[in-house]
Amino acid sequence: MEEASANIFVTVQKIYYPLLCVMGIPANLFTFYMICFRKCGMSDTAIIYLSCLAIVDTFYLVWVILIDLTLTFWLLQPFWHSHPWCGILGFLQYGSLYSSSWIVVVFTIERYLVLRSTAAKQHFYQPWVTKVTCVAIVLVSHVVSVPLGWINTVTPVNLTVDGENMTLPRCHYRNHTYSTVIVWITTFLSGGVPIVLVIIFNYLIGYHLCHASNLFTKEERRVMHGRSTRGVLRRTILLLGTVSLAFVVLSLPRFVTYCTLRTKYNHEHFNRNDYSIPINVAGDLANMLQNLNSTTNFLLYCMVSRCFRRELVQVVICKPKALKLSSVITHTTMKVFSVVDHKASPSREPVTVVLTNLKLIAE
Repeated sequence: MEEASANIFVTVQKIYYPLLCVMGIPANLFTFYMICFRKCGMSDTAIIYLSCLAIVDTFYLVWVILIDLTLTFWLLQPFWHSHPWCGILGFLQYGSLYSSSWIVVVFTIERYLVLRSTAAKQHFYQPWVTKVTCVAIVLVSHVVSVPLGWINTVTPVNLTVDGENMTLPRCHYRNHTYSTVIVWITTFLSGGVPIVLVIIFNYLIGYHLCHASNLFTKEERRVMHGRSTRGVLRRTILLLGTVSLAFVVLSLPRFVTYCTLRTKYNHEHFNRNDYSIPINVAGDLANMLQNLNSTTNFLLYCMVSRCFRRELVQVVICKPKALKLSSVITHTTMKVFSVVDHKASPSREPVTVVLTNLKLIAE
C-alpha cells in the first residue's frame, strides 16, 4: 500500500513539473511583454521591477524545474550528473532563486520609502535608479551563489536498473561541514530573511495608508483617488501586496520543511527518497508550492489589475494599441500665442485652445 502511494506521488511529480514548464515559461515571457510594451496602469519603477521579476523567474523555471527536476524524474542519466555541470547548475539555480526573492523584497521596501518620505520619492522614483538596483540585485545574487557550486560532488554509485546492476556517476549533496553551513546560510538568505522583511514592510505600508486616510474627509479622499498619480500608486501597491502575499504563502512551507530536514534528519543514513516517511512527502509538497511561485504572477496580475486584463483582451483579439493625440503632446490642453497687430500691447494674455473630441489612432 505504501509503495503504491509512493509510486502515485512520483507520477504526480513527473506530470507536475513538465506542466509547470509548459505553462510557466510562456506565461512569464508573455507577462514581460505585457508589462513592458502595453499600457497596464503601472508606474515606471513598478514596470522595471515586475519585468525583471518575470525574467529571473523564467531562468529559475529553466534551471530548477526544467533541467533539474523534470530531467531527474524522466531520464536515468541527465547531463548534469557530470563535471563541471554539477557545480554550474547549483550556482545558476541559487543565483536565480536569490534574484527572485530579493527583487520582491527591495520592491516592497522601495514602495514603503516612497510612501513615507517625499525625499525618498524624488530619489527612488527615477527609472535609472530602479534599473541600476535590479542589475545590482541580479549580479550580487549570482556572486553570493558562487560558493554553492561546491556543495555537490560527483561520485560513482551502484544502481539496479531493470534487474541489471550498473555503476553511474551521480551529482549529490556533499556531506561535509562546509556544505551544511553554506546551505543553512542560503536557506535563511533566500527564504527566512526575505519572508520576514516582506511581512514587516507590507504591514508598515498598510499601517501608513490607513493612518494617512484618517487625516482626510470623504470628499478629500474622493478627490485624491481621482488623481491619476494616486490611482497608479494605489494599483501598484495592490499588485505588490498580491505578489508579496503569494511569495510568503508559497515559500514559507519550503523554509519550514527544509529547516526540519536539515536539523532533525540531517544524517547520511536518512533516505530522502523514502515516501513512507511523512517529512519526505511534506518536503516535496513544499517544493512543489515554492516552484509554483515562479509561475503564478501572470494569474495574479489578471486577478488584481483591471488595466492588465483590458490590455490582455486587446492582445488576444489582435487589436492594435491605441494612443490619444494628447499623449504625443503630453497634455490635453496647449497654449497658442495669437498673431496680433504690431501696435498691440505686448502684455496681452495668450489664447488658450482646448483640444476636444480626441480620436484614437493606431500606433
